[in-house]
Amino acid sequence: GVYFRMLLIGYLEGIDSERGIAWRCADSLGLREFLGFTLSEATPDHSSLSVIRRRLDLETHGEVFRWVLKVLAVEGLLKGKTIGVDATTLEANAALRSIVRRDTGDGYEEFLTKLAKASGIETPQREDLAKLDRKRSKKGSNKEWVHPHDPEARIAKMKDGRTHLAHKAEHAVDMETGAVVAVTMHGADMGDTQTLISTLSQAAENLGDLPLKAQPIQEVVTDKGYHCNEMASTLAELNVRSYLSEPDRGRRRWQGKESEQQAVYANRRRIRGERGKRLLRRRGELVERPFAHCYETGAMRRTHLRGQENILKRLL
Repeated sequence: GVYFRMLLIGYLEGIDSERGIAWRCADSLGLREFLGFTLSEATPDHSSLSVIRRRLDLETHGEVFRWVLKVLAVEGLLKGKTIGVDATTLEANAALRSIVRRDTGDGYEEFLTKLAKASGIETPQREDLAKLDRKRSKKGSNKEWVHPHDPEARIAKMKDGRTHLAHKAEHAVDMETGAVVAVTMHGADMGDTQTLISTLSQAAENLGDLPLKAQPIQEVVTDKGYHCNEMASTLAELNVRSYLSEPDRGRRRWQGKESEQQAVYANRRRIRGERGKRLLRRRGELVERPFAHCYETGAMRRTHLRGQENILKRLL
């Protein structure tokens, strides 16, 4: 219980590191009382948080998350009928300069030096390496490069345009109340259409045993990144009404794609209606808000943990 309270303090106070959380809890009389410690008792050290996180598996963190959802459902603060989904990137606790080749294990500078020597430069200088690197295409391929200490981190472009090793966090949010019903982690190089079904499956699992008035997940609302023929068709097969914001792709060719055509046209009719427009506007408000709370004011935009399982424990 103290472990989860300390993580909650880190979220509410905007402290991203476990060392900072431990120091803040030891320093504040009010937080000591919240944790159940008297003035003469020592609060947990940052290493205690790490040990407890390792001992409590991901399923235990998921059970605590579902317990909170059950409290919300009992109080009428969770409906689960209409779900909004969106994703964002989190900066990994790994440096780009430390990546190595997947095949040989060479570092980036070592790899460039070999390329320079192969091109005829016997003693390449740093300027030669930089010039050679500028001419290379696809030099940041995740198929060729990996970080030795965080192999699940992927090279990706962040929201501010910078390139970093990163992870992808995806949220499913109740569109009627704003409650977060699922949080999943994926590789930062995975597209939105590749991860949507996984996140919806996790949301359905979390909502499955809750005392809800209606059948959960009857409608899904997303932005343009999730729109494709296959996704619209898959949601239709699952009997889920889609409100996928559609990008302008010009005139389409539908030969041999009758089922995809019907699903895309049905989705188009829904998003052009009054309810569809209202849901898409509300999606921007309710789904982006947890990102701001967790990753901006909650200070988790840059992760201090390595491995998607450890990061997901903290996010849950």
